[in-house]
Amino acid sequence: MGVGRPLAILLLLMTNPALAADPLAGSTLYADVQRYEVFGVHRYGSQGAELAMAWIARELERAGLDVSSQPFTLSRQYELESATLTIDGESRSVVPQWWIPEAQASFSLTAPIAAPGNDPAEGSFVRADLAFDRGAYLNAQHRAVLATALARRPAAVLLTIDHPSGEIFTYNVDQKEKPWPVPVILAAPKDRPWLDAAQRDGRPVSVAVRGAWRYDVPGRNVVARLQRDPGNPNWIVVSTPVTSWFTSTCERGPGIAGFLAVARLAATRWPRANFVFVATAGHEIGHGGMERFLHDGAPPAEATLAWAHFGASLACYDWRRENGRWVTDRVVDSRVRVILRSQAMDAIVARRFKDIAGQPLVGDHAGIGELREVMAAGYPRFFGMAALHTFFHTPADSAATTGPEILEPVVRAFVETIDDVVGGTR
Repeated sequence: MGVGRPLAILLLLMTNPALAADPLAGSTLYADVQRYEVFGVHRYGSQGAELAMAWIARELERAGLDVSSQPFTLSRQYELESATLTIDGESRSVVPQWWIPEAQASFSLTAPIAAPGNDPAEGSFVRADLAFDRGAYLNAQHRAVLATALARRPAAVLLTIDHPSGEIFTYNVDQKEKPWPVPVILAAPKDRPWLDAAQRDGRPVSVAVRGAWRYDVPGRNVVARLQRDPGNPNWIVVSTPVTSWFTSTCERGPGIAGFLAVARLAATRWPRANFVFVATAGHEIGHGGMERFLHDGAPPAEATLAWAHFGASLACYDWRRENGRWVTDRVVDSRVRVILRSQAMDAIVARRFKDIAGQPLVGDHAGIGELREVMAAGYPRFFGMAALHTFFHTPADSAATTGPEILEPVVRAFVETIDDVVGGTR
């Protein structure tokens, strides 16, 4: 799984899904997922994130919307260039868990791994393990485990989060959290036997990280409007996050594809409704883009018919290991998939999403992801979806993790819900 060949990339970039006969066709939606992938890592402040934003802006313009850029800054971001762990000349990729100490944005360290226990471990690596809790955000329980490891005063911590994929998994953070006192380095669960052997034999381990801290880091949301009647308070808001830790194709791509599909339909399918679309940045390090839009740009709650939010991992395949390889039956992974809505929209969403597998969360329980800010801002009518998937928040997430046949039903459910909300304007 990964980015396709250069020729395939060129053909994707030359294709204009906005001109497709049916914006809801699975093939059109999947083409947008593939295009999102070619920009590479989509972390806030990265070139890949900006390329994705520029592409989304062009597609919204082609859909006939009034498009603008909403700039904002986040106080800090760590820009990772490379990170490796080496034992006896064999290297594996690692990733710092945000936030790395400012003085060690780039560092090299060769040291043994301390034996388990509570004794001080100055100058050594200490290992720590976290169970995968099917969450996306670093929380107090995680920090308590790390505090125990850090209390041994190591030179750095090697952290393994037991993600079932065996790949490096990282948690979202926010802007207020303090950097770790020493680097916390994420090692893949699949590399645990390799680290176990080095620890048992007392062999030195080398970690080399190259990166830089940045301050007052610029980013932007892309905002698009279609306003038919300035005096008519009948806004539909449509939102989706764009940035994430890695390439994050199935985490972000299906939501972006659905977001663009609604934009391409807005002018003709709902001729009397007012629309505002927002593609947000900064999700993984504090939801900065959504906070900025709610503060300046979102229509008032009392003038909003509904807020539709395309969250994470909406349509991703379920994968399993067979004979050392990943395989899929190309069915949707719905183990941790939630269909979100305010109490006021429960009946409509229940009807339109009845064939979409997922746990319903209604009212106060529906504040998941960026809908937590929407709910906190007092919008009484909102709906959306969010999920995890097999390669969520790992470098292995790719376009192979989704496909046309599972994208189309989800996006059609969103569109048909908007049909019901808009009602007689069609």
